[in-house]
Amino acid sequence: MLKGLMMNRPLSVSSIIDFAAETHGDAMVTSSTVEGGLHRMSYRAARGRIAQLAHALRGLGVQPGDRVATLAWNGYRHFELYYATAGIGAVCHTINPRLFEDQLLYIVAHAQDRVIFFDATFAPLLAKLRDRLPRDLKFVAMTDRAHMPDADLPELLCYEELLDGQPDTIDWPELPEDAACSLCYTSGTTGEPKGALYSHRSTVLHALTVAVTMQDSMRSDRKVLPVVPLFHVNAWGLPYTSPLTGTGLVFPGPKLDGASLFELMEAEKVFSSWGVPTVWLGLLAEMRARGRAPEGLSEVVIGGSAASRPMIEAFEKEFGVGVCHAWGMTEMSPIGTCGLLSPTQQQLPVDAQIDIKCSQGKRVFGVDFKLVDDAGSRLPHDGQAAGELYVRGNTIISGYFENDGATQKAIDGDGWFGTGDIASVDPGGFLRVSDRSKDLIKSGGEWISSIDLESIASGHPGVANCAVIAKPDEKWGERPLLIVVASEGHTPSKEELLAHVGAHVAKWQAPDDVLFVEALPLTATGKVSKMTLRRKYVAA
Repeated sequence: MLKGLMMNRPLSVSSIIDFAAETHGDAMVTSSTVEGGLHRMSYRAARGRIAQLAHALRGLGVQPGDRVATLAWNGYRHFELYYATAGIGAVCHTINPRLFEDQLLYIVAHAQDRVIFFDATFAPLLAKLRDRLPRDLKFVAMTDRAHMPDADLPELLCYEELLDGQPDTIDWPELPEDAACSLCYTSGTTGEPKGALYSHRSTVLHALTVAVTMQDSMRSDRKVLPVVPLFHVNAWGLPYTSPLTGTGLVFPGPKLDGASLFELMEAEKVFSSWGVPTVWLGLLAEMRARGRAPEGLSEVVIGGSAASRPMIEAFEKEFGVGVCHAWGMTEMSPIGTCGLLSPTQQQLPVDAQIDIKCSQGKRVFGVDFKLVDDAGSRLPHDGQAAGELYVRGNTIISGYFENDGATQKAIDGDGWFGTGDIASVDPGGFLRVSDRSKDLIKSGGEWISSIDLESIASGHPGVANCAVIAKPDEKWGERPLLIVVASEGHTPSKEELLAHVGAHVAKWQAPDDVLFVEALPLTATGKVSKMTLRRKYVAA
């Protein structure tokens, strides 16, 4: 083999912020802060503060490979930690504050965190857990001296005081591109949380992939607001792609209700916002109350769990806001697909466009798909055959952090990662996820998709949110149970909803019963927790 005569420079996270400071230095990072009000800084200014933080981390004794934990909202200091930690060769371990306490304690211990940086919001939680946390763990409150929390934590340090007096320049160490840069644990809905350990190489490639895929959104004349949290899957890569492309970042801080998001989006003229369906329910309610979308909002990217057709129709038909349906996983960095339409598809009637947007989109560059049946045989991408989806690529884990048992279950003999999703892929490359394998309902030997039933039920005006789970049945094995949160001002009857769903599916697929609840339980990542629903209502 004849090798090319090209330089081989390691890909590094620090190169992104250096590039942004030099090439997109005036683009802004705007944050709604925990202390109150907005904070603004340019990428150029951010690079200086990141350098100061990197020096401060070294002063705390952080070494290459050490894990530095964060427990924080979407804000500028959290953003700075992403780059400063990775830049010196350490690992930024983002912790989801919505985890159960035992899970949070588990991942701090499993990751062997050396320092934990936290927003003042979470001081009471850490004080409550301090006796169960590692004794040598250092605590840093992400604020200034005037807003330091009154927390019972040992030798509590102040973020801004750590930066004071530190040099605002740094020569980054040259790291191997396969060095770890960040660590994110799954929400642990089955067993203990599992860690996805991302490398500099995988992170830079993911940032480039998103930039290429979302070319109209990720531009130097646009602003993007990640509602998806920095504490989970790197906010879908936006803290890396935005500086790379010069796109302005708008961080919402702790206020994620519909009214707060609307006001921030409008004030900052946000072009695109990314998040999970449960967040968009609140924003849609606020948009309906005001009779319009926030000025400037042109696109929402919906992922994390399937967006229902009624939700897509609401954004597109009621408010003229385009929807991009995406799919991915923590283990995939996370983006695996993008639902943007081709120029030809954009000429189709609106309903035909929405038909396509209800799919999870096409794979992004660098992510390969295969479908397999129960016997492990590969299935065709013909839009008909459905099987478990396996993926591989440079931004997908090859194993879980310090967890050989979970790795063996997840990775097949050819090195593909099993997603646990049941899906089909049509000849045009569009992925359609019919369900999680554990959420499928097997009734009389036939499979029923809970996602399909939920999408249909959501189309009823009396349904604000819903979930479908399997309930044991002596005759059929399992039958679907529809659990509904009624829309404000509506009191739909069981018969009305069963008739609505039954008009769209075969009789054997339709739910037998409807249960009305005040709210649906959510997982730590904002998805509906079907595990909780099964425990509460199936065992009842």
